[in-house]
Amino acid sequence: MDSRERVLTALRHQEPDRVPIHDSAWAATIDRWHNEGLPEGVSPCEYFDFAFAFLDADTTPQFPAEVIEETEEFVVTRLSSGAVNKDFKDHSTTPELVDRPIKERKDWEAIKPRLEPSEDRVDWEAARQAYDEARSKGKFIVYSGGYGYDILQGYLRSEMLLMAIVEDPEWVREMSMSLGRLVLEMGRMLLERGIDFDAFFCLNDMGYRNGLLFSPRSYDLTQREADEMVYSYFHSLGKPVILHSCGCVKELIPTLIEVGLDCLQPLEVKAGMDVRELKREFGDRLAFMGGIDVRAMADPDPSRIEEEIASKFEVAKKGGGYIYHSDHSVPKNVSFEQYCRTIELVRKYGQY
Repeated sequence: MDSRERVLTALRHQEPDRVPIHDSAWAATIDRWHNEGLPEGVSPCEYFDFAFAFLDADTTPQFPAEVIEETEEFVVTRLSSGAVNKDFKDHSTTPELVDRPIKERKDWEAIKPRLEPSEDRVDWEAARQAYDEARSKGKFIVYSGGYGYDILQGYLRSEMLLMAIVEDPEWVREMSMSLGRLVLEMGRMLLERGIDFDAFFCLNDMGYRNGLLFSPRSYDLTQREADEMVYSYFHSLGKPVILHSCGCVKELIPTLIEVGLDCLQPLEVKAGMDVRELKREFGDRLAFMGGIDVRAMADPDPSRIEEEIASKFEVAKKGGGYIYHSDHSVPKNVSFEQYCRTIELVRKYGQY
């Protein structure tokens, strides 16, 4: 089987030849690995033969991007969303949110007309080249995009967004729908150009360490309609939907299944997302991707990561429906040797 066949088989809740393998790492982690044995000019995706290839489109308001301040340690940048972020240059942490373009509702009215689909939202030459290369290598190609709570944090501060979810859910629903339509239409544009990806990969963090950032009822009022619209469109084309949502989102899983979700990722262990429990409760209706604790990867005792993988794969891979991924992006405290060991164990215990 190639990567595409392997992932599609797993998503159909059937057993492929082995568990599909994909992962992501911080830029600082990759820099470390290049100093420890990962060949220069070679990405982890190439070296470890990860399964996924990603395509996307610019679904921002396309404001001019600019560097506002730069030092040896960090850079402050105004993004095409209008947001201002402070980012450490080694990308070892998530960006600090300095400013957001929406301070009150009228600011949204100025942004909304800028969220129309257009040809210039895709670098077509680069997209075609990436697509052709991925197809030639048998990769599982996904179109990725986001439009819900997590993306809206790029437009208004989190505390303002959370208050709006409670006090003005119709406005949040309108913003989610506007962004969702743009993501959908840009996916349609890719398909019309012959870039026939295999799945939609939705980006929307909705949890934190102890639970959801808002109630399932608030999800219904503000984001469900956008998910139903986007998921049903891709399902109509026979394309599954994978949701990336960090934190503890267990409480929302039954609703996500109702909406039509096919696979949940990354299953953050420190937030209480145990793939064994999730598989037993929801595995007949939902596939899972991730759930391998990066803290076990970094542990100096190699038996910890072996126990982590062996015990979870025994449950998660049974009957298909499971794709390997760390429970979050791999941090820089994981050495190249430790990560190579992790992938060796994934291949060992992932065989059917």
